[in-house]
Amino acid sequence: MTTLLIVDDDDNIRELLQLFLSAEGYQIIQAENGVVALEKLDIQKIDAAIIDVMMPEMDGWELVEAIRSYSDIPLLMLTAKGETAQKVRGFSLGIDDYLTKPFEPIEVVMRIKALLKRYKIASSQQVTVGYLTLDHHSNSIQLGNNTIQIPQKEFELLFKFASYPNKTFSRAQLIEDIWGYDYEGDERTIDVHIKRLRERFSEAQVGFKIATIWRLGYRLEFTPNEK
Repeated sequence: MTTLLIVDDDDNIRELLQLFLSAEGYQIIQAENGVVALEKLDIQKIDAAIIDVMMPEMDGWELVEAIRSYSDIPLLMLTAKGETAQKVRGFSLGIDDYLTKPFEPIEVVMRIKALLKRYKIASSQQVTVGYLTLDHHSNSIQLGNNTIQIPQKEFELLFKFASYPNKTFSRAQLIEDIWGYDYEGDERTIDVHIKRLRERFSEAQVGFKIATIWRLGYRLEFTPNEK
């Protein structure tokens, strides 16, 4: 079971988030400040954390810095301040996403789901599909004796499909997982990137294709006799 750590000095916010996140099947651990949070992290495996900025004893900034010294788990920061400078500071310390209070609990749920999906992909450093081996650490692709480099978003998109063969993804899902929850561009950018991947890697060459599933989205399908 995925375990989330909620760090906030407001009891009501912690309980509200626990209510919504528990309903999604997550196990919840609570901490009222950064000091207690670090104690929890020492004894419990945590998959992601939701962290408030303004807390006594150890604030959110200090906690993020401490966590990032030894862990890359997804971090979602909650704050009452919406200034760009605050966001920049958070991202420079290593947060993955940012939400300003007041917020809708369901939005926290959606953002956590998106962060966990992206983290799962990123933490899977290497995947083999058809005749290709994709290495996420170096963002490189091996085809036989050839090493291939392609643009970052194309690589992430291909890595996503390769990690979940035969699974259909909608454009909205792919946008959220690859471009992020706050992406405001046209979903048709997915079509453009998939067209480029198809042009780079023919089915005969790699042993699979990215198929269009009418009215649903796309999925990676193996060539017959391929695993």
